[in-house]
Amino acid sequence: MVYKASGIKKIFHDTRRFLAQRNVASKKALQIGITGSQGKTNTTYVITSILENLGETIVTDTNLDTTFNVPITGLKVKHSTQFLIWELGIDHPGEMAYHLQIAHPHIGIMTGISPVHTDKEHMGSLEQLIIEKRKMLEVLPQNGFALLNWDDANVRGMVPFVKAGILTFGTSNDCSVWVDINTVVTSLSGTAMDIHDGETVISIKTPLIGIHHIYNVMAGYLVFKIALAQGNDLSAANIQLFQECVAKLQPLQGRMSAEPGPRGSVFLNDALRANPTSTRFGLQTLVSLQEQGVKKIAVLAEMGEIDKTEEEHTKLGEYIATLPLDYLV
Repeated sequence: MVYKASGIKKIFHDTRRFLAQRNVASKKALQIGITGSQGKTNTTYVITSILENLGETIVTDTNLDTTFNVPITGLKVKHSTQFLIWELGIDHPGEMAYHLQIAHPHIGIMTGISPVHTDKEHMGSLEQLIIEKRKMLEVLPQNGFALLNWDDANVRGMVPFVKAGILTFGTSNDCSVWVDINTVVTSLSGTAMDIHDGETVISIKTPLIGIHHIYNVMAGYLVFKIALAQGNDLSAANIQLFQECVAKLQPLQGRMSAEPGPRGSVFLNDALRANPTSTRFGLQTLVSLQEQGVKKIAVLAEMGEIDKTEEEHTKLGEYIATLPLDYLV
């Protein structure tokens, strides 16, 4: 919910927002906005880690509520800042427009849509969530870029509302860049994939664990390409730089991070956030792990802040029933 302060606190917050707005507007950093229902933080992490190799980069704090995060981040921007990355989370109507008073992304990334925060206390419906998330794409300038997860039908439906150039990423060869999902290899040491960019095939190995990371890496590749070549083909040296950057990434705590457990067990900790899409990806990763002769146990809790809660949990249960798990808790 948009923070409603009063008295001295209101003066403080309004002043900070005004100064942040003026500061960001006076700088020439390339602004990248990232939103969606899942994958925002990992996508932000991947893109930040890549762009830091190209120039001074400022990014929102992953541990701070977006309402406070945006103005605080805006005040950090300097004339030397080349890249400004906004992770724009929302859970109530009106919040995106509030963030966009300060953030003015040239590149907007839509990671995917799930029915999270769609309960009555938050967005109220999936339709309202889509409208709210879409606002970031609607304000992109004509010479900007909208990067869309083409595997998500709700994201594809946003195309008529975008006036910027559109680049797509997904698992079909009609995307701007794509990965053949059947060639993705996951293990406790990371994920391997081949990114197809026209006739170019880029082999990627990253310590990030999980099938879902193909989307984060593809989004990172497109931002990297725009930052260096404004959409033109990359040189062999730049492709190698991208591969090296991704090869250094490490899983974030609580987001498919491998942690040692008792008696030689390994916990794949994905407990920090959960929605139907992220839970499916986590389960897909578990059953696809290349380690041989190990038992695979899924431990699941209730997903909160979801409209049609019973329906979504039933769908997930039906999906779980098709998986070759040893135990389900």
